[in-house]
Amino acid sequence: MTRRYAILAPERFETDAKTAHGVIRYGDDEVVAIVDPALAGKRVRDVLPYLESDAPIVESLVQALEFSPTSLLIGTAPKGGGLPPEWRSEVLAAIDAKLEIVSGLHDILGDDREFRVRSRAAGTAIWDVREPPDVPLFSGAVYGVAPPVVLTVGNDCAVGKMTVSLELVRAAHECGRNARFVPTGQTGIIIAGWGISVDRVIVDFAPGAAEQLVLYAAHQGADLIVVEGQGALNHPAYGAVTLALMTGCAPDALILVCDPARTAIESYQTPTLPYNELIEIHERVLATIKPAKVIGIALRTLGMSDAQARDEIERATRDTGLPADDVVRFGPQRLYAELAPRISKTVPLRGDASG
Repeated sequence: MTRRYAILAPERFETDAKTAHGVIRYGDDEVVAIVDPALAGKRVRDVLPYLESDAPIVESLVQALEFSPTSLLIGTAPKGGGLPPEWRSEVLAAIDAKLEIVSGLHDILGDDREFRVRSRAAGTAIWDVREPPDVPLFSGAVYGVAPPVVLTVGNDCAVGKMTVSLELVRAAHECGRNARFVPTGQTGIIIAGWGISVDRVIVDFAPGAAEQLVLYAAHQGADLIVVEGQGALNHPAYGAVTLALMTGCAPDALILVCDPARTAIESYQTPTLPYNELIEIHERVLATIKPAKVIGIALRTLGMSDAQARDEIERATRDTGLPADDVVRFGPQRLYAELAPRISKTVPLRGDASG
């Protein structure tokens, strides 16, 4: 279906609304208004120019309704995934206005009795993006897919793994490939219209969920599959999600996505790791299952000048010997051109069954 989104992000749109930002930049559905009283009267472009959107920012849902939205999108995905209590009245107002509610929160809004009853009375729907389907255990069927699989991994959460995946798929399309983006988190699912939020799947089944996503993309005729990464392998809270993707999607190659300005995992004191150490630990883990190499580095240089960004890109290449770039600042074409020849199928390790 085609949607016209009003996005709910009070007091958070500029700083803590990754879901909103991703949908505005990469989604096919129109964003008609943002609800954030702190920025009311401005347009998205005034606050975040790189999003290239003229959608108005308004004080309340009532004002957003003047732009004829069909859906209300919860624009943030805070740690823990709860709906801020002060947002509840705006969600109820949207339901009463017969808007679909689209939420990527861990809180399943459709399980909330008041939301469920009001939405049924209004004849509208709640799309809980993070609610997973039933998935099987990992089977190994993914080892048989024909197209190569590339997975983005990173030095922390929220460093641009989804963005890099989408940008590289775009560059591949420009080169005539039938590349497919595989969404594994709430924002990617909203953008693509399909996928599984792997961090919501029971841990034993999370690799199986990743496998099913790759099998689906291969069945759709993709000749290159780019899987959106999550978390970081040394993240004290979310490392299990990263590992599930690494084992479940059986990548043939990895792209390392880093914010070079971060010295510690966000909200924790765990140090981020230097490029070569990140490369080593990811390759070492996969070397025990299905070997895959890191083939390039994508950097998030937001806040740097162009000169500083180029210096950091050159440093990453000098330190690792791998191609590097910022695909948002400088476009994905150059990095993709350097990565494409490095992408090839690998095979899983096989034990000696006779022993």
